[in-house]
Amino acid sequence: MLQLYPEIKPYVAHSIEVDAPHVLHVEECGNPDGVPVVFVHGGPGAGCEDYHRRFFDPEVYRIVLFDQRGCGRSTPHASLEDNTTQALVADMETIRTKLGIDKWVVFGGSWGSTLGLVYAETHPNRVLGLILRGIFLCRQQDIDWFYQDGCHRVFPDYWNYFLRPIPEEERGNMLEAYHKRLVGDDEVARMAAAKAWSIWEGRCATLVPRQSVVDHFANPHTALSLARIEAHYFVNNSFLADDQILRDARKLEDIPGVIVHGRYDMVCPVDQAWALHNAWPQAELTIVPDAGHSATEPGIVDALIKATRQMGEMMR
Repeated sequence: MLQLYPEIKPYVAHSIEVDAPHVLHVEECGNPDGVPVVFVHGGPGAGCEDYHRRFFDPEVYRIVLFDQRGCGRSTPHASLEDNTTQALVADMETIRTKLGIDKWVVFGGSWGSTLGLVYAETHPNRVLGLILRGIFLCRQQDIDWFYQDGCHRVFPDYWNYFLRPIPEEERGNMLEAYHKRLVGDDEVARMAAAKAWSIWEGRCATLVPRQSVVDHFANPHTALSLARIEAHYFVNNSFLADDQILRDARKLEDIPGVIVHGRYDMVCPVDQAWALHNAWPQAELTIVPDAGHSATEPGIVDALIKATRQMGEMMR
């Protein structure tokens, strides 16, 4: 089974100003003359981690990673101002242009698959290929599954912890109840809601419980941006039209693609990958039989490394 490439450091980091007040943290790793690839992280609001650099052969790829608006090392932290899907797509184009890249491979998981798909459907002539993991179509049914009625049947104990910050009379719409607290002025209530929201996601992300994953999600810096930005997007339908991604999938037909999804993904159930594959049959679909949602699960890592190797050979 394939594993991540060895640890690698960026050879350059950039601070790129986009719409005020946002300044994006961008870094480049690997081969400056290699195949350009952009890593699109999840959330929205999660930010990049050091291991994200390691899905790519550093001798083959020019690896670009960026923290989306309001998260990671981008500033201001947890900001919701002018933070929309359309703004993030525009940010990707700003980064591509400033780095002098004509076309690049787009690699994204979870919300990163959402943003990667919207970007590719908006700018298909700028995409060499797509490698997508843990497909998240951001339909209302997908949001309801995780935050209202569905996933809690599998994890009633974790759900009980998620319920705690919300009074019983508000639990008929958990998303609205959380959003109210996450954008409110009460700092104590805001952080309590952020941690409960983020820990719920971390606990459900892996097939076998992994405390390191939960600890990452529980980190206050990560939890605040993740919870605030996710809730902001989800109460606004992720700034997408109904079924937009599947409707526009025809625009992907000339783009090489690989879809990787865990069979037991409880955050983004595998029916989303199946629906995307039906709308975009040119893409290769791999359903990993012993994995959940997290990109750190061994079977997911193996499939993604195979995909980046395959894509790199195709582009060289």
